[in-house]
Amino acid sequence: MDPEGKLLLITLEGIDGSGKSTLHKTLQEMLADLDPVFTREPGATWIGESVRRAIAEQVDPVTEATLFVADHAAHLAKIIRPALAEGKLVISDRYSDSRFAYQSVTLEGVIPEPEKWLRAMHNSWTIKPDRTFLFVLPVDEALSRLKPHDKREHFEKRDVLEKVQNNYLKFASEDPSRFIIVDATKEKDEIARFVAGAIRQILPSSLSRRRR
Repeated sequence: MDPEGKLLLITLEGIDGSGKSTLHKTLQEMLADLDPVFTREPGATWIGESVRRAIAEQVDPVTEATLFVADHAAHLAKIIRPALAEGKLVISDRYSDSRFAYQSVTLEGVIPEPEKWLRAMHNSWTIKPDRTFLFVLPVDEALSRLKPHDKREHFEKRDVLEKVQNNYLKFASEDPSRFIIVDATKEKDEIARFVAGAIRQILPSSLSRRRR
């Protein structure tokens, strides 16, 4: 959030299969008049590609987690901070909450209190989102939307996704002023209209006018 209190950083979160990445693409058309910066984690920087490779090769959980953190740092430095400095609206498909939700599960039994460890790694340098849309749906439905079993990533499993979604819901209950929970079982068009409308409502009028 900038010194004048304008809402500028919006994130989309949810388990795999929740439809947030599809929505991210749809919003690029629906909010084009606002001239937002659309980005994602991982993958917005070259480090993100290293994360994708680490996931594919199923490296150890600590290596994977620290690569995610490195990608987040590069994402902030190369894309998010410069965009915010220009007063632009930034909409990111996944952000630090994904790390806290997913990697705290993959690190279970590897290090003590993984969520606390992950948050400590982000303290003092990350930027907290102004609003986070959290897409929630039954895990079985999310799984039905994913690739066949033999083509899924290692965390695209029922037991993992159940824990991840519970983590997300915990975060939302702890920070209700930031999180907006979205029923991801609704039709795509209905979800898109709701999220696009909500973003327009929470944007300061000065930013909306500047983008017209």
